[in-house]
Amino acid sequence: MTDTSGQELLAKIDTTRPHSARVWNYLLGGKDFYPVDREAADQYKKTFPGIVDIARTDRAFLGRAVRFLTGEGIRQFLDIGTGLPTMDNTHEVAQRVAPECRIVYVDNDPLVLLHAEALLKSSDEGVCDYIDADLRDPEKILERAAQTLNFDEPVAIMLLGILHLVPDFAQVHQSVMRLLDAVPSGSYLAITHATLDFDGETTAQAEAQQEWNKKADPMTPRTRADISRFFDGLRMVEPGLVSMSRWRVEATPWGEPAEVAGFCGVGRKP
Repeated sequence: MTDTSGQELLAKIDTTRPHSARVWNYLLGGKDFYPVDREAADQYKKTFPGIVDIARTDRAFLGRAVRFLTGEGIRQFLDIGTGLPTMDNTHEVAQRVAPECRIVYVDNDPLVLLHAEALLKSSDEGVCDYIDADLRDPEKILERAAQTLNFDEPVAIMLLGILHLVPDFAQVHQSVMRLLDAVPSGSYLAITHATLDFDGETTAQAEAQQEWNKKADPMTPRTRADISRFFDGLRMVEPGLVSMSRWRVEATPWGEPAEVAGFCGVGRKP
């Protein structure tokens, strides 16, 4: 954790531009956002109402993925791009199943850091830590995470809603490969990623995305083919790379849920 005071962190927060973590918090029903974030989110929803379903299914995937991973014996999680605490954060889901789980959260937003205390309420048997770092600096992440996690034992790397915030594909792919190189056999990678594959580039989603990119840090939706490359060298867990609403959902009398415009997947390092 940092020694930076709350006042210093507040001074670093830009309330004149919408921020993805705060907008996501608003879409999930949270309270940690500013008027500029609400306005941007409402404009996005007006153009593309499906963004609400994307936010909710992304959070639901986190729960299903963490429960699956703990069921596979994973007891260590490296959650990068944590975002603002909402409900059922990674440590809460994991430690309900296995209280001894160790979780390291990583983000580089001052508001997330300000709220990091909420992410550190670990069970007595487990551990939670928070690192102020950027995905594009995997060496710093690995060095700091090694103070909490044992990289001789399997680790689940969680990259939910973060990869599309790095526009340079080569750079973000290299970061993911470096993280995977540092963890042993039996480790996992779980990701969610924005895409336009489901509706095409001339749809309302693309229009909303273009407007967002004009006034906030840009997001870069990618194709299924590009997203699959983050799993290079891994064995995909069934059902593979699919819409976030369709990864290991419970069966219902109404059939499969509708697809949402975001891919997700989990892969295991051989």
